[in-house]
Amino acid sequence: YGRNYPAEELIEKVSNINIYIMRISCLEIQNFRKLKSSRIDIADDRTIFVGANNSGKTSAMDCLILFFRDKKSFTTQDFTLSNWREINKIGNDYIVYSKESDLDENKLSISAWQPFVPQLDVWINVEENEIHYVNRIIPTLDWASGKLGIRLRFEPKDIKTLYTDYTTAKSTIEELTKDRSKKATKLWPIHLWDFLQKKLHTYFTVNAYILDPSKFGQGDTPQLLSEDNIPIDFDPFQGLVKIDIINAQRGFSDPNTPETGISNLSSQLREYYSKHINPTETIDATDLDALEAIEEANKAFDIRLEAGFSSSLDELRNLNYPGFGNPEISISTKVSPVDGLKHDSAVLFNVQKGETDEQCLRLSEKYNGLGYQNLISMIFKLIRFRDEWMKVGKIAKNSTHEIEPLHIILVEEPEAHLHAQVQQVFIRKAYDVLRNHARLKEKKDFCTQLIISTHSSHIAHECDFKSLRYFKRNITQNQIPTSTVINLSKTFGAEDETTKFAKRYLKTTHCDLFFADAAILIEGQAERMLLPFFINQEFPKLASAYISLLEIGGSHAHRLRPLIDDLGIITLIITDIDSVDPNAHRRSVRPEKGKNYVTNSSTLKQWTPAKESIEELVDLASTKKQSSNGLVRVAYQYGTKITFKNKVVTVYPYTFEEALVFDNIDLFKSMKGDGLIKKYSEALNESTIKECLRKMFEALDNAKKAEFSLNLLFIDDTKKIKTPTYISEGLKWLSEILEKNSSNCSMSVSSNAIK
Repeated sequence: YGRNYPAEELIEKVSNINIYIMRISCLEIQNFRKLKSSRIDIADDRTIFVGANNSGKTSAMDCLILFFRDKKSFTTQDFTLSNWREINKIGNDYIVYSKESDLDENKLSISAWQPFVPQLDVWINVEENEIHYVNRIIPTLDWASGKLGIRLRFEPKDIKTLYTDYTTAKSTIEELTKDRSKKATKLWPIHLWDFLQKKLHTYFTVNAYILDPSKFGQGDTPQLLSEDNIPIDFDPFQGLVKIDIINAQRGFSDPNTPETGISNLSSQLREYYSKHINPTETIDATDLDALEAIEEANKAFDIRLEAGFSSSLDELRNLNYPGFGNPEISISTKVSPVDGLKHDSAVLFNVQKGETDEQCLRLSEKYNGLGYQNLISMIFKLIRFRDEWMKVGKIAKNSTHEIEPLHIILVEEPEAHLHAQVQQVFIRKAYDVLRNHARLKEKKDFCTQLIISTHSSHIAHECDFKSLRYFKRNITQNQIPTSTVINLSKTFGAEDETTKFAKRYLKTTHCDLFFADAAILIEGQAERMLLPFFINQEFPKLASAYISLLEIGGSHAHRLRPLIDDLGIITLIITDIDSVDPNAHRRSVRPEKGKNYVTNSSTLKQWTPAKESIEELVDLASTKKQSSNGLVRVAYQYGTKITFKNKVVTVYPYTFEEALVFDNIDLFKSMKGDGLIKKYSEALNESTIKECLRKMFEALDNAKKAEFSLNLLFIDDTKKIKTPTYISEGLKWLSEILEKNSSNCSMSVSSNAIK
């Protein structure tokens, strides 16, 4: 840098430079199932996919698996569903072109397909000292280091051939049916989608293209390739990236059912033995003792077998076999150590230890709990992935390939068969296991990136929020549902007071917010206890939905706004109006009109409806209590008419408890009990409404609200309890918006899918 540092200081500065090995920085997915256009930022170590059911987490994992490993497994269902309308239009255009005398070749260009076919852009950060790994895929001679992009696209192999074969098939059907008086049964192909459902891999393949790093991040969508871009004729990731996968469907055998070829721990041990330990492969000095022992075992077993079969062989000789010219029978064995792992008890779990081997009580692996089987199996797979990558043991002598600088491990839903504590153990230890090698650990010569999709709040809770990628469902009326991906490291990026609160709050609760269809934010313990009761009693559709119930005071709920807005989750906020007198040092007062009282609720002031005046709040229309995007609604107390001493009056509840009493006056008048129940019952039997309201307000001092709610749940007929009106309105809104969104998708059964 043009400065004259002393040698010792220069060495120290150079040694402290954080040189990071190349790593995948982000993935851009287009036109793959629900992921119409999504960018996923990949963390340096662990990236966790979270989101509600059917939000696209599995789609993202399948996209990586198909493009990196199973290119022959694409189906027409992997295209974003809405794109088939446009692809069928391409097919219709082909029919029109086929009737032209001179076909313009430009009409059969790849540009017509480019906006609709599945593609995956992989962006890798490459340092200057790593260019030798990527010398075949550098974009220009001027490129020295930085971002490097490769596009994998599932597209037609030869558009002219596809055009010819499709139009020929369609013309054949037209010729067959042109003379029929009645409309014929629909024959294949009905349209281009129908044609490709049968012959997709005949006409489509995965091609790879080199992208222009200078265009990265320009605009909201990935860069377009021109007609001049030609695919590269080799695998761009060979020798660069090693991909390993643990699929979600890992089933384990039941001890009471026959074996079904499931990959249990014994089979994993056999595979590990064959690749890394087997002494018969590429023998070295350390294997001589083992081979000698195997040979001695073979000889001893041969002698025993010869003696055991001697009488049977003598009987054969009595039948004149072997006779003249027939070969003599002999028995010999070959003891293979790996055969010792081919049985149920190859892996044993010590149930009870003893001083001698005979005193130990053991069970074979399939009798151990599924949770522990799954944990052990997954951890062992990670060990095997790491050792295969690092060429541990015999595999080093049998492999001619260099170690890839990048190791990507995909794990789908590790929580399957794992209880909460074991899920947390797995997520804490998994990455450490993958780096537990002398050439890895804290060194940066090779990079490991673990990508996990999960539906477990326990796993999300255990991770740094900066590693979470939230799959957000975009549901628009009459549109095919799609998803986008939110990088929560940006949501929690700024370390301001709001961000700190949100992170700390979520760390003290379960992170089920990341997997919910909707969220309800509530004020206190009383609402927390009674809300599930109200939902079950009056809103059964909500009872079957995935709703995250978060207890957070009205003075703090607004701090979750950045997170709620980023997640785009449907949210109902149930809060108290919390009226205060600004002229009396903001002393709490009963809500009244004409007194210039204001709310002390930060949620009502700063979030929605963003108003402070009690006068405005109690008269606010229901539609004004929603956010501008219609996804967030607030519910708070407002004026309600009651009959008191045969007289109709309007009262303004101050809290949830008061609103509950006013909507259930007859019930509370006659209710027996102590604490708040007793005080409210006495207040309702006062002679004037003014005295009643005064006593109810005073009853809240040092009130045990949780005890009040518990006592209500134990009354003889809980069905008599009516949900407070303001809460009922909020729950009705939530139920309607969820039902409206769910109506976009339905399930049907097609006869041609039944076998």
